[in-house]
Amino acid sequence: MNHYLLGFDVGSSSVKASVIDVKTGTVVASGQSPSEEMAMYADQPGWAEQDPAAWWDHAVKSLQQALNKAGISARDIQAIGISYQMHGLVCVDKDQKVLRPSIIWCDSRAVEIGKHAFHELGESYCLQHLLNSPGNFTASKLRWVKVFEPEVYERIYKVMLPGDFLAMKLTGDIVTTRSGLSEGMFWDYEQGSASTKLLAHYGISETVLADVVPTFSIQGKVKRDVAGLLDLKEGTPVSYRAGDQPNNAFSLNVLNPGETAATAGTSGVIYSITDKNAYDMKSRVNAFIHVNDEPATRRNGILLCVNGTGIQNSWLRKQAQSGGALLTYDQINKIAAGAPVGSDGITILPFGNGAERMLEDKNINGSVHGVNFNRHSQAHLFRAAQEGIVYALRYGFDVLKDMGVSSTVIRAGNANMFLSPLFREAFVNTTRARLELYDTDGAKGAALGAGVGAGLYGSFEEAFKGLKIIRAEEPRSDLSELYEQSYMHWSMVLKRQLQHQHG
Repeated sequence: MNHYLLGFDVGSSSVKASVIDVKTGTVVASGQSPSEEMAMYADQPGWAEQDPAAWWDHAVKSLQQALNKAGISARDIQAIGISYQMHGLVCVDKDQKVLRPSIIWCDSRAVEIGKHAFHELGESYCLQHLLNSPGNFTASKLRWVKVFEPEVYERIYKVMLPGDFLAMKLTGDIVTTRSGLSEGMFWDYEQGSASTKLLAHYGISETVLADVVPTFSIQGKVKRDVAGLLDLKEGTPVSYRAGDQPNNAFSLNVLNPGETAATAGTSGVIYSITDKNAYDMKSRVNAFIHVNDEPATRRNGILLCVNGTGIQNSWLRKQAQSGGALLTYDQINKIAAGAPVGSDGITILPFGNGAERMLEDKNINGSVHGVNFNRHSQAHLFRAAQEGIVYALRYGFDVLKDMGVSSTVIRAGNANMFLSPLFREAFVNTTRARLELYDTDGAKGAALGAGVGAGLYGSFEEAFKGLKIIRAEEPRSDLSELYEQSYMHWSMVLKRQLQHQHG
């Protein structure tokens, strides 16, 4: 009899479910729902909300898809893990009824609340105790509810993150992790407990926080009615949960100081592990408790995010269409390869997807510089777009280095921008780090995490025995010098643009 693990990945676009064979650690089948993007509601500019009930509905559908493809019984699933979109706020009453739509990660209504708290509590205090500005994180969103929807706030029994909500639907238990509290900005790293000072400043009672359980543990068990609905065994453990970026790092076996994970989808992320309570004085990057943190072995993840990465490439592709026919990304990559390193002087700043934390929350928009109508072609623009994305990531990579957080190896999933040979070349030679690409994703990582949490794997090494490198690329000294010159030019253009728009 085969045993399986189930991993859910709750994104803002869809919910994915993957079934993993315990013995081999490989994906048996996956499902994803909806086929189009999930609805997102924005009653006012800068707002973004979703209905938590939709996450549950699509989790059920994605599981059924996966089971149908695999041809297996849900009763053979031994444990469940959950990855989820970070920083969202879910509020429920004592009957576990959702009181309002979730205020999700990309909602910016609480920015000013977080800025005010940063100055009122003291910047040095926040950085030393929270490792961040309170910013637009979950705690600030909850303060917004208290101020602007007091009738809702008065009915709150517990607040949760999106993954906590899905676990509650499965088990009936309302719990979270220390990593989850840190991503919501509810955690004091100096105290080693919930941030009583920030909660007091916001007028929020600590009692609304969910109880804390270890990231890898039996966090709850599937209740009878849900088991009947999904045909799971009653009592199947939910034994892992993590936000999408810590979980992405986990899925790549990035667990120790000096190890780094990267993603380059709509946005781009560098996520590096450190054993220090490190922070950036300008709060351009964010620190969170990593999934394998223990009292004796501190593990924090330092997250750098560039909002405008793959979305810029997608935008440029749409503008380049001819006669209604879009170029494929493979065609774009081949055209771009016809231009030299540095794109013959064209510089593109990929910041057209809102305010960038890396730029101290400034919004300078995307821009193109140095075009010569007699010399430059489509190839130069396509190449400059990909180089600009890489250079933005390198800019943040240098922030991490200044914090004492660096890496010579970066791991990523074999997806999105990393499918481009030109992007990979620019990335390894600009960061001067070895790049390793793997066939994994968030749902698979969540399933493997569940195996660890339920004791089906005796170690992380055992859980990742099936993780294989698809491709590895090393920097070349000759190309690194060319890309360094190009990056320095890009940096000067960025500096001028920042001065021009913000003085």
